[in-house]
Amino acid sequence: MRPLLTLLALLALVSPAHARSVTDSAGRVVEVPDTVTTVFAAGPPASVLVYVLKPEALTGWPRALRPEERAYVAEPYRDLPETGRLTGRGGEANLEAVLKIKPDLIVDFGSVRDTYIDLADRVQEQTGIPYLLIDGRFDNTAEALRVLGGALGVPERGEALAQDVEARFARLDALLAEVPEDARPRVYLARGPEGLETGMKGSINTEIIERAGGRNVADDGGATKGLVNASMEQVIVANPDTIVTWDQNFFAAVQDDPLWQGIDAVQKGRVFLSPTAPFGWIDRPPSLNRMMGLTWMAGLLYPERWSEQGGGDLRAETRAFYNLYYHVDLSDEDLEGLLEWAEGRPPE
Repeated sequence: MRPLLTLLALLALVSPAHARSVTDSAGRVVEVPDTVTTVFAAGPPASVLVYVLKPEALTGWPRALRPEERAYVAEPYRDLPETGRLTGRGGEANLEAVLKIKPDLIVDFGSVRDTYIDLADRVQEQTGIPYLLIDGRFDNTAEALRVLGGALGVPERGEALAQDVEARFARLDALLAEVPEDARPRVYLARGPEGLETGMKGSINTEIIERAGGRNVADDGGATKGLVNASMEQVIVANPDTIVTWDQNFFAAVQDDPLWQGIDAVQKGRVFLSPTAPFGWIDRPPSLNRMMGLTWMAGLLYPERWSEQGGGDLRAETRAFYNLYYHVDLSDEDLEGLLEWAEGRPPE
């Protein structure tokens, strides 16, 4: 342990020879090197954000890519090492890994609550490595791209992506302006093989449903937050007309499960499986990947209105998104594999 402590002490005395001040989403003023060539992502959402903006700076994935995800990431970055995470359960055990990598910058993308501010301050103080906290709320996406794009030295790309995000939101807002709240689809997020884990209204896991104009049926007026385990009785009472899931086991079984037969969404064939490669379209993680999910979900919930707003061709929009955000040109085979069940087609 002593060599690590000595290294921490030495690194804490080091400051970049040429640095500039960046104010992060928590209001912290951080001295960032003029040229950032290596970034440690504190968690999965940050890794997606850094990859989208400046993939050559990413030092590794918090979790190494799985075989089925590799085709959807540009080839030079498929074999980046697994670095673990600083945030979340057991995250701080990876501080030594950060010191070995010696990145120019640490980035976290998500909550900017006091807990995360304290962690950022402590890690920065111990290592001497600047640490930026970027607000990961859905509606802050464009600002996040601008702030980190500037910090990474790619402001033009950050601005281009921010404008793309704003255009997507504007298309959706124009659509929803004509749809009264009580006329919007009632949506349930089914997580896990039984479909009984879900996210309450306002949670980061269901933010995409609500932003796309769906009414999350897991709503108790704000009394409960985050992920919860629902009972089958609660789902029956809620009776959603649309179900979205990323769990293939649930999706494959739900049509033949007698417990779900009375649910409107099942009876009408409105159960949809979200793509998950290379990152989930609903969450997992809640990062820039949700922008593609937003486009997909708007088309599911409002197919005619979304088409009138310039959407509707899911294949073309997926190709364009993966090229712009993920730096990859999808083959026809990879595109079909990705969208195989996203339009509600039953598994073979």
